[in-house]
This record gives sequence, structure tokens and C-alpha cells, in this order.
Amino acid sequence: MARVSTLDHWESYWKGHTQDIDDTYSTGGRLVREVLADGSVEGKLVMEIGAGSGRDLLALAKLGAHGIVLDYSPASLKLVKQQAEAQGIPVMFVQADATRMPFRDGAIDVSFHQGLLEHFRDPMPLLKENARITRSGGRVLVDVPQTYHLYTVMKNLLILMNKWFAGWETQFTVSQLERLVRESGLEVTRSYGDWMVPGLWYRVVREVLKRGLKIKLPLHPAVPAFWSRGWDGLRASLRNQRWALNTCHVIGTVGRRK
Repeated sequence: MARVSTLDHWESYWKGHTQDIDDTYSTGGRLVREVLADGSVEGKLVMEIGAGSGRDLLALAKLGAHGIVLDYSPASLKLVKQQAEAQGIPVMFVQADATRMPFRDGAIDVSFHQGLLEHFRDPMPLLKENARITRSGGRVLVDVPQTYHLYTVMKNLLILMNKWFAGWETQFTVSQLERLVRESGLEVTRSYGDWMVPGLWYRVVREVLKRGLKIKLPLHPAVPAFWSRGWDGLRASLRNQRWALNTCHVIGTVGRRK
């Protein structure tokens, strides 16, 4: 029987992180940065699909976006609602299937998702639905794991052993992702990538120590400021270099509704 990513996987995952959301890795501001790279979101309808913790959408709502969170997991929506209420951020919550969203054609200015597309055996229904709800001139940002990375090797081994937290997922090259976005009816405007910070080995060691020995290392190891600045500068200079995307942990493509 083919392994799949199910609602039960996500309910279990998010219920297990209700009390420690600040102790789980975020996107490092990647989604916010890439959404804002194409213009202000003030006054626009902005939706995060498959929102997970919702931290990116909440950050955009703070900047003036009319935020919508869509997920089919009640546990995820509850987690985002708790954060929104604690911060006093008005957000609309929608529990729905991302391939059949309850919005009219062309309703949304900007939509984005991260950690979602890779869980679909056939990604096209999701992408076509993204395109359908996007207004003319609006945009869709699709963020996925990149194929040529050690993370992909580790993930696939865990999937084979039936130990992957999400049950199943795939990964994409930049060319594959761009082709899918075009086939959905969107115009590809650009692609980007980003690296895992802190690195995979630190994250693995941290998780092993936390689970096995109840030793809790910080999310990010302490490093000298000059070291962080140097790496941040290097990553910024490489982020939009086409060849460098093949070394990234994650990649994304921005599509525009014609």
C-alpha cells in the first residue's frame, strides 16, 4: 500500500506542538521576505494555504494585509487562532480542502504555501485551484523541498522505514516546479531558494538528544556575530543565482495570474 500524508498525521503533529510552538523551527522569515519582494501587502487579501503554525501569515497581517488562514487540520487552525488572539491580529480562519476552496474566481490578491505541495501525489489540482482563486495580476508563491539535498536523502530513508512524521512527501527541482506552475495557468515570474539554518546535522543531534536523553539544546547554536553576518551575506548574494538553487534545502516559484 502506497504511503500517504493524511489528516491524522497533521492532527497528531500540531496537537503535539500546541504548547511549544516557539520551540519549533519557523521558515526564518523566508515566506514573508519573498512575498514582500514583489510589493506591499497593505490592504490586500493574503492567504496562507495549509498554514501549519501560521507565523508567516500573521507577520504579513501585522504589515497591513487582510489575512486568511486555510487548513483542513482543526489542530493547526486552533494553534494559529491562539497566536492571533494573543497578538491581537484580526485573521479569517477557513477549514477546507485546499483543492476545493470556498472562494469565487479571482478573489485573492496573494496566496502562498510552504510544506504543502510535496504531500500531493498529483500536485496539479492544488495548483489549478491556486490559479483559479487568484485575481488578474495577483500572485501565488509555491515553496517546496529541493531534490538535491542531504535532507532529501534522510527524509526518503525515514519514509521507507515508515518513520516520517508526515507519512509521505516528495521533492522538486527548480525546473520541475516551474513547469508545474506554468501548466496550472500561471506565468512564472521568478524562482528563489534558501538554505537550512541551522544546518541539518545540528538539527538531527538536537532532536536525538531531546528525545533520547531529554537534553534540550537551543534552536540555534550560539555563534559569533561576525560569523552570522558573513554567512547571511553569502546566502543573500547566492539566493537568486540559478545554479545555487540546486544547493538549497528549499526552493520556491512565484506565479502571476495573467
